[in-house]
Amino acid sequence: MINTNTIKTVEKIYNISDTHESYKVVDVNNKIIFVPLNEANTDYKAIQEWIADGGTVIDNGGGE
Repeated sequence: MINTNTIKTVEKIYNISDTHESYKVVDVNNKIIFVPLNEANTDYKAIQEWIADGGTVIDNGGGE
């Protein structure tokens, strides 16, 4: 489970159709976690909280 205090970076991940499908989270220990766009997922909720608290999501493209 992701702790908002340990998130280092969050990046949008796109599928082959250029649709945002998940987030890649790197924590302060450089552990990488992929989180689907699912509002029931506790890690997704933690990311949304982190964003609301001022966290910036890396967005390297996609055709949305």
